[in-house]
Amino acid sequence: MTKTTVPESHRTHKYIDPEKAHQRVKKRVMINNIAHVLFFLTIVFAMAVLCVLIFNIIKDSIGWLDWKFITGKLSIKPEKAGIKGVIMGSALLMAVVAPVTLFVGVATAIYMEEYSKKGAIHALININIANLAGVPSVIFGLLGLTVFGRLFGLGSSILAGGLTLSLLVLPNVVVASQEAIKAVPNSLREASYGLGATKWTTVRKVVLPGALPGIMTGSILALSRAIGETAPLVVLGIPTLIMKIPTGVMDDFTALPIQIYYWTLDTVLTKEYANLAAATIVVLLGTLFVLNSAAIIIRNKFQRRY
Repeated sequence: MTKTTVPESHRTHKYIDPEKAHQRVKKRVMINNIAHVLFFLTIVFAMAVLCVLIFNIIKDSIGWLDWKFITGKLSIKPEKAGIKGVIMGSALLMAVVAPVTLFVGVATAIYMEEYSKKGAIHALININIANLAGVPSVIFGLLGLTVFGRLFGLGSSILAGGLTLSLLVLPNVVVASQEAIKAVPNSLREASYGLGATKWTTVRKVVLPGALPGIMTGSILALSRAIGETAPLVVLGIPTLIMKIPTGVMDDFTALPIQIYYWTLDTVLTKEYANLAAATIVVLLGTLFVLNSAAIIIRNKFQRRY
């Protein structure tokens, strides 16, 4: 007699107790609800702390933040102090950081993803770039002081500060740009090559437009970090009381986070400096809000286009 083989689909499955299955589902739903509540409470707590901080800062700045404060010069007397030179210093600093970071960062990402051969060296470079993003900012300050401040003789100029901050945020821009370029489908590249386009034409006309929203997002976040950094500039020896308003990249300067830092320290001696620091924080927050809003608008425009 031939042995009959029972098909897999006809075999008897293991019996599952409906009550136990119901209990397992009920337990998973309960865990999901608990996690949902915990995450919601975490967000509420973070937002509450942020609102309290912003409220206190705005409260302390009332009566001090006015047009005279924004357009006035620095002074050792709190009632006469202004931050026009500080704002100009931060603006010129970003005028150095933005083009250097964007050009070098995006160019590095394009080379690594489109031209460099994949292998051990490529992986090693990527790991080192990612690790640089986690290096403390004070280390970049020491590097900037050694290379730009002393070796190149730039001292505590805007150019030295801008190049130092560019090194600080450059790994973030490279990593963000690489991820944005990777997200562009290979089918678009192949279609471009099929039409006879060169490598550079494909990168310029196909890859970059498709990756532009992601590149801009990472770049804006990096620049937002740069405009609020204090430690590298402190190490570089940026002064805090400069009466002259900077007009070029070789001038000495002070910046918004530096002035906030030192006015906060001076609060121990003169309590009015706390109000000046609060008013300057409001200006810095407003600047970040405007920059990020503009970045979101530009990013959304390119997303709709491509």
